[in-house]
Amino acid sequence: MRAVLIDWLVEVTEEYRLVPETLYLTVNYIDRYLSSKVINRRKMQLLGVACLLIASKYEEICPPQVEELCYISDNTYTKDEVLKMEASVLKYLKFEMTAPTTKCFLRRFLRAAQVCHEAPVLHLEFLANYIAELSLLEYSLICYVPSLIAASSIFLAKFILKPTENPWNSTLSFYTQYKPSDLCNCAKGLHRLFLVGPGGNLRAVREKYSQHKYKFVAKKYSPPSIPAEFFEDPSSYKPD
Repeated sequence: MRAVLIDWLVEVTEEYRLVPETLYLTVNYIDRYLSSKVINRRKMQLLGVACLLIASKYEEICPPQVEELCYISDNTYTKDEVLKMEASVLKYLKFEMTAPTTKCFLRRFLRAAQVCHEAPVLHLEFLANYIAELSLLEYSLICYVPSLIAASSIFLAKFILKPTENPWNSTLSFYTQYKPSDLCNCAKGLHRLFLVGPGGNLRAVREKYSQHKYKFVAKKYSPPSIPAEFFEDPSSYKPD
């Protein structure tokens, strides 16, 4: 149910042209709330709508109105139900709205990656963002901290764009504070997800990044495995 909910939220954020940070914060609030709260199937979408409302208020200049969010859920919930769930989430989170998301780290790490990347930088940026958004759907990846997912997304994106070249270097190691060996398990998990997709009918992220405006990065070919030597740590790393 979590993956289905997030897949739907990806569609909603695209429809309303919300900033990427809103999606990541929404998922963060959902996971924090579900970490100790039991929600029945019928109320999962209500939780998603309420968390999206909170994240929108935090990130957007013009957040969607409650009535709009009720409408996109086919009026399954009333305005009062959404506001009541919003209050419940805020109370549980103790109004701690700021959270370090994968998107926060990805933006910074991409600056370092683009300095030494010869391929078109937009392809790298969109592909890394696509991989990072795929990770939101996969619950097994929640064990990795956001900075590691961001770094691994860049590692994998660079590998897909140039499979014969080592995707990591001293500059990325310096700015991310991750060595290649640190990325191994997370990058392999993301690679499996890239190859097979999130499964079921969860197509929102793939369809989003199959568009021309994202350079069709979801349709990129990737080799079936990443060479083991790419995860080996050099004896020493100095920033370029």
